[in-house]
Amino acid sequence: MTMRDDIILEDTTLRDGEQTPGVAFSKETKTKILNSLIEAGVTSVEIGIPAMGGEELDFIKSCVDRQDEARLVVWHRGVREDVESSLDLGFKAVHIGLPTSKGHLKASVRKDRSWLLSTATELIKMAKDRGAFVSISAEDIARTEISFLQEYAGVVHEAGADRLRLSDTVGLLGPEAYGERVAAVGEAAPIDTQCHAHNDFGLATANTLAGLHAGARYFHVTVNAIGERAGMADLAQVVVALKKLYDRDLGIDLTKLKDMSRIVAAAANHEVLPWQPVTGDNVFAHESGIHANGMFRDTSSFEPFPPEHVGGERRYVLGKHSGRALVAWALEQQGIEPREDLLGQVLDEVRAESIRARGAVSQEETVALYEKALARTSG
Repeated sequence: MTMRDDIILEDTTLRDGEQTPGVAFSKETKTKILNSLIEAGVTSVEIGIPAMGGEELDFIKSCVDRQDEARLVVWHRGVREDVESSLDLGFKAVHIGLPTSKGHLKASVRKDRSWLLSTATELIKMAKDRGAFVSISAEDIARTEISFLQEYAGVVHEAGADRLRLSDTVGLLGPEAYGERVAAVGEAAPIDTQCHAHNDFGLATANTLAGLHAGARYFHVTVNAIGERAGMADLAQVVVALKKLYDRDLGIDLTKLKDMSRIVAAAANHEVLPWQPVTGDNVFAHESGIHANGMFRDTSSFEPFPPEHVGGERRYVLGKHSGRALVAWALEQQGIEPREDLLGQVLDEVRAESIRARGAVSQEETVALYEKALARTSG
């Protein structure tokens, strides 16, 4: 199946992302993150769980008057009073979280599938009668029989749901199996589906793309891939992959991705890994002699796209794997026209220093090494 042209990103950093163990956002922090998402062009945001009360509810209430800036979705358990309270506040988009696997029904809500189908129908109809956009989950789809997933899709569609979220709650599916479930739901009912993939096997981004290829219209992401256990699909990775690899432009300002990543990293008190795709500091860093030589001739040699496209910066790093050309370049950056016969000596010392320091060697340190080599020849 061809990927749709009208796919919609929904960010859940403020809901599923904040469920990262040990992470807790204040009202002020959640507002700052929401602002950064909207400024970057995100048009749909899941903002939190009103049933938590306290500062979480204060933040959610503060968002009621911002619904013209983006679709702001509020998450609920399958409890009528929870959904009604958000509608009473004036929210126009609600999500209802319900499990579909027998294991989760038994262990999580201690109900059976007849309860699930009747509750889903009742809650959807109530919210639709009040004019809301209604999203509903099929949680733990990996352990839900496809036949029941199709039955459930038909029931929630008939009840009037606008969207069915297909949640691989424990990240148990591979791309083929995730895509199969999305396609099966599409065959059973004409309801928009949403990818919600967890990263327990490192496949959240791949599963999201597979779901979109199988016909899903919506998908969930978080900034920096934060979330429960191993996290979720990363906003920057999926957006850039869609634009660069699949020609799907979601209207996100890619130059804001790195700043947004740093805002969430600071809020979560977790640094972004240097090798984090798209937003990591090493994504456009080059140390290897062969790579640097290629980059000096053509920057596309070892970069899939220019760093400025995503708010990044190109760096050349001196270290164990560097070559003579990079040493010469570093010295030239410091205003020195190096002697060719000294480059080999300086390179040997740069490599040795990198091993001793267990890291990069600065341009200033390289100048000092060059000056020592120069002094030895003139002494």
